[in-house]
Amino acid sequence: MKVLQVLPALNSGGVERGTLDLARGLVARGHQSLVLSSGGRLVAQLEQEGSQHLTMAVQRKSLSAFARVRPLRQLLQTLQPDIVHVRSRLPAWILWLAWRTMNPTTRPRLVSTFHGLYSINRYSAIMARGERLIAISDTVQRYILDNYPVSPEKVHLIERGVDTQAFFPAPPDPRWQAQLFQQYPQLAGKKLLLMPGRLSRWKGQMEFLALMAQLVQNHPDYHGLIVGDAEPKKRHYQQQLEQRAAELGLTPWVTFAGHRSDMPDLYRQADLVCHLSGKPEPFGRTLTEALACGTPVLGYDRGGAGESLAACFPAGLVAPEDLSGFARKVPELLAQAPVITLPTRLTLEHQINATLAVYQELLETRP
Repeated sequence: MKVLQVLPALNSGGVERGTLDLARGLVARGHQSLVLSSGGRLVAQLEQEGSQHLTMAVQRKSLSAFARVRPLRQLLQTLQPDIVHVRSRLPAWILWLAWRTMNPTTRPRLVSTFHGLYSINRYSAIMARGERLIAISDTVQRYILDNYPVSPEKVHLIERGVDTQAFFPAPPDPRWQAQLFQQYPQLAGKKLLLMPGRLSRWKGQMEFLALMAQLVQNHPDYHGLIVGDAEPKKRHYQQQLEQRAAELGLTPWVTFAGHRSDMPDLYRQADLVCHLSGKPEPFGRTLTEALACGTPVLGYDRGGAGESLAACFPAGLVAPEDLSGFARKVPELLAQAPVITLPTRLTLEHQINATLAVYQELLETRP
């Protein structure tokens, strides 16, 4: 098969990681993998792993974006992919406007993945226009069926899978560890609480600072590590976080590490991973990655993140918004060996095979 994935950009985040995971899996299975986006830091990795990247500005939320419709239609006619897989609303609109006027008997089949609990409006409804829809969690599947007029048989539940060849239990690599402690000497000898995720207000970094302020009063050997960067329009939030950490007197106990490409090593180094999103998430990728590395996770019991914890590590569930309960549970988990189980359905191998099965079924039912 020739598969074209379409998304806004390739910088960082769950959608981007999912795109690269599938692209790598397609290449490994002998399929042709194409990705169309406006570009980004992950393009080099994508191409090194055997996919072709096509650059087009499909990320700008303005009327000028729709000038891309005709060029995109021409591109589809040239490339002749078997499957086009859209992963975001604005690119989905541009793609759908280009695709709908093509010959139904020869045009590519259209698949969309709901990566979020999108607002209910005409703009978001484009994600339900795919010939097959993929929901990344049971939470998302129920959200689709409750809010969009789609046939249940069109919606496939395929949870995000962990690449167990990259994320697996192991001691931290000594050479990597030495480099980490050389860069951040304040981490050496500490109980490390890791807060991964891009810097966004709803992701809960501000709540993590409040958590650390509670914990270090009785546990001065704890250290919080916030990993992730902010989008250009949200740089001010990073400044607010750093200012708040200073106001709480947390400068000796919290480190901001920015974007990192060594997450498996960081998960293995961490004693605990924290998940404090302020609203239900469609899925908790950082949770399953950390758990696959054998590191316990604490997170609120809601949304897709709660589903993942319930399946892998129910001891890490905390009632939503109960920050005091969260703080009480941290030393409890650190005092015991975690019992973690990763179901097969949460592996990348299963995710890719299930996605390919959706593609194949669609191709066998061409109009």
